[in-house]
Amino acid sequence: MTGAVEAPIRVLIVDDHPVFRHGMRALLESVEDTEVVGEAASGDEAVSLVEELRPDVVLMDIKMPGETGIEATRRIIAAHPDVGVLMVTMLEDDDAVFAAMRVGARGYVVKGADQDEVLRAVRGVARGDAVFGRAIAQRLMRVFSFPRGGSAAQAFPELTAREREILVLLADGRNNAAIAQRLALSSKTVRNHVSNILSKLQVADRGEAIVRARQAGLGQR
Repeated sequence: MTGAVEAPIRVLIVDDHPVFRHGMRALLESVEDTEVVGEAASGDEAVSLVEELRPDVVLMDIKMPGETGIEATRRIIAAHPDVGVLMVTMLEDDDAVFAAMRVGARGYVVKGADQDEVLRAVRGVARGDAVFGRAIAQRLMRVFSFPRGGSAAQAFPELTAREREILVLLADGRNNAAIAQRLALSSKTVRNHVSNILSKLQVADRGEAIVRARQAGLGQR
């Protein structure tokens, strides 16, 4: 008596580029343990198709017209927590990685990852594992090993590595000119980063940002 054959992993592909969807479909249909049950070109369409098709894994792009992949993932996980979402995107910035983690994505790989890496990620997410491709894993390691910034990464995951670096220097009492000189950046670039920090931390000014940073253990006490 032979053992029961496991059902293939049911996959929904979400991306606004038809060429990418077709290529991913070809990859997944080239192996026996995955089955493409549908394709979506937008976040809204993805939410509807998950409700209709009940896939095991959703391959989700992040940047799409209309509702983003992050927003769609939040809605999907809220309604169907058993569905595994694997983010597949060109974006490698810390904001995207942490946003995906916060809304419940189980994995994150970048477009351009080799076929074996993508298939391993799909299978891992289907099993319930948390899966990060090599490029993303290396980025996360850099973030969490940031000098003095283990606490920075934990306290302010919405900031990029550069923004955290600048926040630490702000908390040390440095002005924009000193930060620009220290990091070999232009004054305009530093101003833009500081503006982004204030927006992401939802604070009114740099003084409030410094207070938040020092309360998290950064900079001067």
